[in-house]
Amino acid sequence: MRRDLIALHPESKVWVYASNKLIPDAQIAAIKQDIVDFTMQWQSHGQNLDCYGNIFHERFLVLVADDTHHVSGCSIDSSVHFVKALEAKYNLNFFDRMTYHYVVDEVFHTIHHSQLKAAYNEGTINDDTLMVDNLVNTKETFLERWIVPLNMSWYKKLLS
Repeated sequence: MRRDLIALHPESKVWVYASNKLIPDAQIAAIKQDIVDFTMQWQSHGQNLDCYGNIFHERFLVLVADDTHHVSGCSIDSSVHFVKALEAKYNLNFFDRMTYHYVVDEVFHTIHHSQLKAAYNEGTINDDTLMVDNLVNTKETFLERWIVPLNMSWYKKLLS
């Protein structure tokens, strides 16, 4: 059953999927409706999940499920199938884990893993650059640490 994000438990599970490109405005409303349809019927062990989903910053698909009733492997699989169906329907890629995202002047940018160190060395990004951490896995960490300065993120380890 779909809920507002704020209503879900802080330890609710979070999955963040980053699109390989900005999602066109014309598609966002349709994708949001697909998300509503999915979250209204998303289940674990035959029980409706208290859950939430949305598109953030025209690029990030976020799904959240309250884990107090244990989100099953099958329900996680169904969410992955849902995201893959969105990819096919809208010609997007939500599973490229080699691209990272950062924010400069309130604009989101994408950088490939292989270019991160060079961008840091050249000053394109620095310790204060806001990085998007799509590995957050709870609602609490999503709200508090999804976007953090590079020097406070796991990305810093990639630069040594």
